[in-house]
Amino acid sequence: MVNEGIEGLLTNPKLTRLDNFPEVRVVLRKNWDKSKVAIISGGGSGHEPTHAGFVGKGMLTAAVCGDIFASPSVDAVLSAIIATAGDKGCLLVIKNYTGDRLNFGLAAEQAREMGYKVETIIVGDDIALGEDTEQRGLAGTLFVHKTAGYLSEEGKSLKEIKDLVKKVAQNCYSIGLSLEEGQKFQGKEESRLDKSEAELGLGIHGESGVEKISMEKADELMKKAVGKLQEYTSKENYALILNNLGSVTQVEMNVLLNSFSKTSIAKNVKLIVGPGSFMTSLNMNGFSISVVKLDDEIKEALLAPCDPATWFIGEFGKATSIDSPELPATLPFKASENEKTKKRLKQISEELIEMKDDINALDEKVGDGDAGSTFASAGKNIIEVIDKLPYANNWELLISLGRIFSREIGGSSGVLFSILFTRAGNALKENEDLGKALLSGLEKMKDYGGAEQGERTMIDALQPAFEALANGESLEKAKSAARKGANATKEITNTKFGRSSYLSEESLKNIPDPGAEVVARVFEKLAAIN
Repeated sequence: MVNEGIEGLLTNPKLTRLDNFPEVRVVLRKNWDKSKVAIISGGGSGHEPTHAGFVGKGMLTAAVCGDIFASPSVDAVLSAIIATAGDKGCLLVIKNYTGDRLNFGLAAEQAREMGYKVETIIVGDDIALGEDTEQRGLAGTLFVHKTAGYLSEEGKSLKEIKDLVKKVAQNCYSIGLSLEEGQKFQGKEESRLDKSEAELGLGIHGESGVEKISMEKADELMKKAVGKLQEYTSKENYALILNNLGSVTQVEMNVLLNSFSKTSIAKNVKLIVGPGSFMTSLNMNGFSISVVKLDDEIKEALLAPCDPATWFIGEFGKATSIDSPELPATLPFKASENEKTKKRLKQISEELIEMKDDINALDEKVGDGDAGSTFASAGKNIIEVIDKLPYANNWELLISLGRIFSREIGGSSGVLFSILFTRAGNALKENEDLGKALLSGLEKMKDYGGAEQGERTMIDALQPAFEALANGESLEKAKSAARKGANATKEITNTKFGRSSYLSEESLKNIPDPGAEVVARVFEKLAAIN
C-alpha cells in the first residue's frame, strides 16, 4: 500500500524518486538546485499527506518514507542526504520519536563522516504529557517544514535556517483529540473507547490518550483541547493548524473551526492553516490543533508561496455578513375574496396534510420516504396565509402560490410546482382559459424538470387532468383522468427520471408514483367539494 501510494503521488511532474525504490523510499524534488540548503524530513507512513505530500518548492526538498507507523531505515535517510545535499549542506527535520531520532541521527553522523554538512532539528510539539516527559512530534512539525523551506529558497545558510527553525520548534504547541482509534491493519481489535467516551492527548500511532473524557458536543470538546494549549500560550499572536486526523468530514471540520473561534485563545490567532488533513493517523476520527508564536520573520515565512497544494494558509478572523438583497414579497398582491375558491384551496391544503403518512409510506418503497412530508408542508404553509391570498383574481392567486412553493416548500416538488403555478399565472393574464394556462405551466415544468408523460412522475397524473380541463371537460372528467394516469404508473418500471430511475423493475411494479398519487387525490378532493 505504501509503495502504491507513493507511485500515485509521483504522477506530480515536479516530483521524482530514487531508482532503488521501493527498497529505499525517497521522494524528492525534480531538478533540485544543490546550491541551496536541502530540507529533508520523513518518518513512518500512514500520516499522509505528511511527509511526501509536502515535498516541493518552498517546503521539503525530500521526504523519506517508512512502513506504516515505522521509521525509515538509516540507509534510506542517508540516500536522501547524498542525493540532495550540496556545498551548503542539509537540515534534517525529525519528529521526536525514538525510531526517527535514532535512524535519522545515525544517518546524519554517517553523512558527516563522508564530508556532508548536516544539521538536525528535533520537533516535540505535543503538550499532552507535560514538559517533564519527552514530547512527541505532531502537526506542528509542518511549521518547521514551511519556515525551513522558505529560508532555503531565499538562499540562506544552514546556520541561519537552523536558528530560525529552532525558534519555531521551541514556540510550537499541539494537542490531539479523537473519538476512536485509527485502524492499524492488524485485524479487528476491540476499541478501548465506548460511545460515551473520547480521548484527549493522543499520538498519531494509535497510542492511548493521556485521559478519557466524556463525549460532548463540539464546543465542549474544543474547549477542553484548547484548555491544555492555554497552559503554554500567552497574549502573543499565533498561527493555527486545524488538522484532520483522518476521517472527520469537511463539514465537521468547519464545525470544529467554529467551536475554536469561540474560545479565548482565538482572538490571538492571526493566521490559519486549514482546516484540512495535514498529518493524519490513517482513518482516525479526530483532530489536532497546533499553534506557533508569530513574529515578523516567522509570519513572512509561513505566508510565502510554495508549490505543495497540501499547504494552504490565510488570515483568521471573525465571521462577518453583508446586507442581504431585498427579494420580492412572497405575497405580492393584496388579499381579495372569493369564498368558493378559498374553500377549495383550504380543503385541498388540509387533504395534503391528512395524506402525509400514507404518501410517506408509499415513498419509502420507491423513493426517500419524505414525499408526504413535502406536500404536507405545502398544505401547512398555505393554511398559514389562507386569509391573505387574492382569491378574486385567478392569475394573481396562481402566482402567489408559485411564490409560496418556491420559498417555503422543500425538495424538487416545491420548485417544480412553483414553476408550474408561476407560468400558469402569467399565461392566465393573457388568456382566461384556466385549463390552457395550467397546461402552459406544465410545459414549463417539463422543460426544467426534464420528464415527460409516461416516465413515472406526477406528470402522468397532471397532464391528462389538465388536458381534460383545456378541452372544456368537467372537473369530474379531469378527476378520472388524473386517477387513470396515477394508476398507470404502477406498470411503468423503466424510467430515466426521479428516484424511481435508481430502482429495479421488480421493486417498482404495482406501486404508484407518490407524486402522481398525490395529484390524483387532490383532483378527487376538488371534485367532491360542493
